[in-house]
Amino acid sequence: MPKKKADKVLPKLSEAELDLISHIEQGYQLQTDLLGSDPLLRRLKDGEVIRPASATQSTIRALEQRGVIAPAKGREPLTLVWRLTKKLAT
Repeated sequence: MPKKKADKVLPKLSEAELDLISHIEQGYQLQTDLLGSDPLLRRLKDGEVIRPASATQSTIRALEQRGVIAPAKGREPLTLVWRLTKKLAT
């Protein structure tokens, strides 16, 4: 009998975290400064910028510690772009 893979238990996410994740999945790019503060969402298709009111530096840090997002170097100096590390089933 083949072994079944155990489903990974996803961490319980807050409303602000789920909002950020859903925007990233819809084609937005999460950008912050090098310290993780001043988050903004930029739509890759047309460059539209949204400043999420509910997202803070601690929101970004929590998502990174849970392994949901990971930093990457941004195009602009002193900017981080955050990428999803795994697809969440919301």
